[in-house]
Amino acid sequence: MSSASRLSVLGLSALLLLVACGTIPDEAVTDAAPAAAAGVLKINTSPEQDRFRAAKVEAIAAQVPAAIRAKGEFLVGTTTFDPPLSFLADDNVTPIGVEEDIASLVADVLGLKPRFEATSWENLFLAVRSGKYAAGFSNITVTEERKDIYDFATYRLDQLAWEVPEDSTITSIAKPSDVAGLSVAVGSGTNQEKILLGWDKQNRTAGLKPAQIQYYKQPADTYLALKSGRIQAYFAPNPTSAYHAAVSGDTKIVGTYSGAGPSLQGLIAAMTQKGSGLAKPISEALNALIKDGAYGKVLARWGLSNEAVPESLVNPPGLPREQ
Repeated sequence: MSSASRLSVLGLSALLLLVACGTIPDEAVTDAAPAAAAGVLKINTSPEQDRFRAAKVEAIAAQVPAAIRAKGEFLVGTTTFDPPLSFLADDNVTPIGVEEDIASLVADVLGLKPRFEATSWENLFLAVRSGKYAAGFSNITVTEERKDIYDFATYRLDQLAWEVPEDSTITSIAKPSDVAGLSVAVGSGTNQEKILLGWDKQNRTAGLKPAQIQYYKQPADTYLALKSGRIQAYFAPNPTSAYHAAVSGDTKIVGTYSGAGPSLQGLIAAMTQKGSGLAKPISEALNALIKDGAYGKVLARWGLSNEAVPESLVNPPGLPREQ
């Protein structure tokens, strides 16, 4: 993973400025920035997480709605993904992952006790909308349609990643021509498939070799194909790819790309009930955690430093509405 360059804090600040304007240049969204050297990330998957903790910030905690402050609990909805987002610990009961870690830190700053409830993706949205959950932390991308119904406080970049074998001669995938003639795996029906098909169409129009696009039902099958040389690259969500590369040492990341496409940097956010008054204190809590370094430690713990944001924003520009 050492072959990719790391985004600087200055670069990320500029990135978020462009996000606020609603656009971002292609080269800014394709720069790879893995967080750890391949094969060196060691993850605690036990129920006892020994999480990083933070101190309560009275001025921020005072902004929490009175009913939640009185209850003293920060009930967070999650869904079970693959590591390192949100998954079950070795006891197959306890939810752990980067989402739980960040939500726990936010709860600390707000002076609340975190409690997590894993549910389905569909029910997560219903439960946040009804007010059952104070917030949803589940790799949720900000979209303009979702902003009609929910409020958001951002905390990670929404990135896709290009993953190749560790010994691959491919050093960078940043633009359509980079995949011309390559054998590439991608998930069917995903946003990354849409982007890849668009790139392949551009290449065909330009007279370049078409990509050989492969589909596998299970990640294990994809990685077996990558290891055996049946495919040369895998285009997938950055968190799972970066985690796999860092833990296994079998692969490396050679490029990242905004999940929103070339014209907007997608953002992952905590989702709250519209008008509940929680998005602002959550955002301020996240900014306090960014400033004191706890936020960065959590991302590094899970191999996701390349998804760090320099500032949490409330309801920033989201993915555009479907036409």
